[in-house]
Amino acid sequence: MLTILKNDGAGKVNKLDQFEKGCWIHLTNPSEHEKQKLVSELDVDVEFLQDALDDDEIGRIDKDENRVMLFVDIPISAKDGQKETNTTVTLGILVMEDYFLTVCQQDTAVMNEFIQGKVKNFHTHMRTRFLLQILSHTSLYYLQYLKRINKQMESLENSLRQSMKNNELLSVLELQKSLVYFSTALDTNNLVMERLLSGSFLKMYEDDQELLAEVMIEIRQAIKTTEIYTAILGNVMNGFGSIISNNVNHVVKLLTAITIIVTLPMVLGTFYGMNVELKSTTNSRAPRPEQ
Repeated sequence: MLTILKNDGAGKVNKLDQFEKGCWIHLTNPSEHEKQKLVSELDVDVEFLQDALDDDEIGRIDKDENRVMLFVDIPISAKDGQKETNTTVTLGILVMEDYFLTVCQQDTAVMNEFIQGKVKNFHTHMRTRFLLQILSHTSLYYLQYLKRINKQMESLENSLRQSMKNNELLSVLELQKSLVYFSTALDTNNLVMERLLSGSFLKMYEDDQELLAEVMIEIRQAIKTTEIYTAILGNVMNGFGSIISNNVNHVVKLLTAITIIVTLPMVLGTFYGMNVELKSTTNSRAPRPEQ
């Protein structure tokens, strides 16, 4: 889907039908026709579009004459049946002289906030500030998703205490996988911001540098939080694996005791039910009857 947005004189963000100078162009899972439109009208490199739509693309930043290309990973939440999983998706950003282009394979909460006009002081023509605002909201969403993972961890710990099944452990594995995605994405995003801070890619004013410094602090906080949660989940997996084994052992002991109790009457009943003469000691000593 192709979306074109631009601020009017009052600062309100409006949707456009055609490209205009100072507009923001956002592509979500674009069709071939939409990609060809960008290539033909704005001279966008096809390779950039392919990389932006590649889930395996790593975070990086490049400059080609007066154009700056960035690839960052943003967090997303997806539902698989009743389970909610957290992962990341590549966002391609192309800063041009008159246009600002973003490309993503999926619809994301980060970009929807800008599209729906929920972000304050957002201006499509302020390219550097707009880029830093995207990075800032990306880092905030990482922290938000990490808080959600923490709540899921607490809920799983309570369930695992009495569990004898593998469902909870499988849920822990899903959380560990999400943290691995987050850890890799945050590390690459941090490297991109460090290169951006050098000032060799985009001209930044003092306010922009301060905003970028705040974003880097948030990213590093998310990296540290991810490391802590990964270590905790590893300990939870090891500890509660033993707890599940102990719970199963207790049940086996209880079933063994019940089996022994039930078996004793059956043994006695079987013994007396056999076709064997049982002689009584009192009858053997009784006097014989007189003839």
